[in-house]
Amino acid sequence: MQTSRDRFLDVVRAGAILAVIAQHWTMPVLSYSDGHLATGNALATPGWWVVTWLSQVMPLVFFAGGAANLISFRRAESTRTWLGARLKRLMLPVLPLMAVWLVMPDFLRGLGVPPQPVQVGSAIAAQLLWFLAVYVLVVLLTPLMVAAHRRWGLKVPLVMGVAGVLVDVARFNDLGYIGYANAIFVWVAVHQLGFHYVEGRLGTLTRRAALTLSAAGFGVTALMVAFGPYPASMIGMPGAPVSNMSPPTVLLAFLAVGQIGLLLAFRPQLNALAERPGVGTALGWLGARFMSVYLWHMPALVVVTGVTVYGLGYETPAPGTLMWLVMAPAWFAVCGMVLLGLLRLFAHFEMQRDTASVTARVPQLVVAGLMISGGLLGLAAHGFAPLSDGFAHGPVPWVLLATAGFLLASKPVPVVDLLGRAVVVSERAVVKR
Repeated sequence: MQTSRDRFLDVVRAGAILAVIAQHWTMPVLSYSDGHLATGNALATPGWWVVTWLSQVMPLVFFAGGAANLISFRRAESTRTWLGARLKRLMLPVLPLMAVWLVMPDFLRGLGVPPQPVQVGSAIAAQLLWFLAVYVLVVLLTPLMVAAHRRWGLKVPLVMGVAGVLVDVARFNDLGYIGYANAIFVWVAVHQLGFHYVEGRLGTLTRRAALTLSAAGFGVTALMVAFGPYPASMIGMPGAPVSNMSPPTVLLAFLAVGQIGLLLAFRPQLNALAERPGVGTALGWLGARFMSVYLWHMPALVVVTGVTVYGLGYETPAPGTLMWLVMAPAWFAVCGMVLLGLLRLFAHFEMQRDTASVTARVPQLVVAGLMISGGLLGLAAHGFAPLSDGFAHGPVPWVLLATAGFLLASKPVPVVDLLGRAVVVSERAVVKR
């Protein structure tokens, strides 16, 4: 069991968020004409799908999250204190994002921005909340998955992987909606691999073993793309009939094995990199603002797009051309400056530490987590529509649901508390029988 801070995990987390930003700021192919903002995807360029095998780093985020969750869960006083602290810490950075984007669409319309660009921008600002919605569910399952890990070890991710395969079989045989079950099976399986890094053989692999693991993961991924129904791109592409991400396919679990093995092969070098003073400082800065960087990097893109594409008539050069390569660094620099400005305004929500003790019982925290997840998922699916479009079809119900879940995680409610006690009593009765 690890007791000191694992710098390798810090590097993985930092590298993952930087890769997410790089991918999201590279992908858009933008132009504006007659009230319509055209949006294309540079990674749809023939042959560029291979980039997504490394740039699609959500598997690494869940892997690192699993390792960090096990370490912190082992150190926590109780399941209740761990779960309550986790839910509040995950939700706090979302509050300012929701507050800003509740009013932003109507504000932009008031400035005369046409409806379609406003709709695109408000959808982009909300779409990344899908990750947080799923991650909250994974956090709720963590105490159970830790117990399963302790009892069954590697059998747990293997069973989850088999379940993911069965879900895909059903999905590709005209049961499309069942594919969303893999949002749990796939990501929990990858999250479980993080446990095996902390308390298992993954953390002790030699370079040769890690490279063998990586080759196996990428090899199976390649075979499934070549002979199965899976697209080669690890992200969703415009107009593609199937996406490996929405909902996730089991292919991402094998991709995770490839990526994890590759990073573990160079773990000593990554640890040495993290020990450099400048790098260590950067990792600490980024780690303290991880969720804020994730949540605000797309609004930063929206701001830059609004000023340059809508306001100044800039058009993205054809991907891969010399002009595109010349303009990309400038585009990144401007987006980066806007993101830093947004972080100065909003990152302190994530950085503040709540020292209040958790008084809500576990059943109440589970209900709170489900409310948070449901609210964030609704926002990711529907976006931040203008309030003037109506209450029922806008973002307000989803914002209220997520906010109510956050408040429920902070204060005990008698009804839920009584329910929790009833569950405990019934469990004791079963045990006595």
